Amino acid sequence: MAYTDILLNIDEGIATITLNRPQAMNSWTQQMARELSAAMYSLDKDDSVRAVVITGAGKAFCAGADLSGETAFKLGETEDEETRRDSLAFPAVMPWQIRKPVIAAINGHAIGVGITYAMNCDIRFVAEEAKIQFAFVRRGITPELSSHVIVARVAGLSRAADLMLTGRMIKGRELAEMGLASQALPADKVLPAALERAREFHKTAPVSVAISKRLLWEGLTSTVAEIDAKEFRIFEWVCTQPDAFEGVDSFLKKREPQWKMSASRDVPDLLK
Repeated sequence: MAYTDILLNIDEGIATITLNRPQAMNSWTQQMARELSAAMYSLDKDDSVRAVVITGAGKAFCAGADLSGETAFKLGETEDEETRRDSLAFPAVMPWQIRKPVIAAINGHAIGVGITYAMNCDIRFVAEEAKIQFAFVRRGITPELSSHVIVARVAGLSRAADLMLTGRMIKGRELAEMGLASQALPADKVLPAALERAREFHKTAPVSVAISKRLLWEGLTSTVAEIDAKEFRIFEWVCTQPDAFEGVDSFLKKREPQWKMSASRDVPDLLK
């Protein structure tokens, strides 16, 4: 699709998505949600893309839902669930659902959906002075995008309650201290750090990364025994696959691996 609220650039196997409404601090719209879903869907199927980085144009990452003007976020009023979700501007394809690692480069303020969407990414870098706020309860609504599970499991129930029940504002450095971001950096260092981390995935086997990502996210709501059983079946399978032989051979011969398997085609049914 043609993008208006985001920019998409692919360079040397790294896709960079930029939320592109800097005049409105990249506030969230239905159109932005649709474009992010379309981008995620296309990147998931593109085997040349090894990792995805999401950032914001200008000084903000995303200042929350657009509550004014023609592009405003609208509360759903329809009976049909699919239509209602669209009217609430929830993306159909989330970062955690695709088979590529997704890194949020939170270069500035992330409020409301700006931070809950970022929490659906696999890795986060954040600007030290960025304002971060799960502001929902201060607007008479509730947090969304699975944040009640994700934030609690990542940071612990007490910290999740502190942030989500008070809706208080924190800085990026505190987000990192809570373990909700990998690192807090000066704003101009956030995107370069995210891109540098994304390049690390050139060294990894795409199918192995896709499987591990899936298991990590499933682990948020599974028991240890459930994940252990699934891990063992998958480990037996991957050990017989071409990339396992390539990984060992390239290591022993001290050469760069040439991965043969496709994340879009070769992830096993064992994950289903």
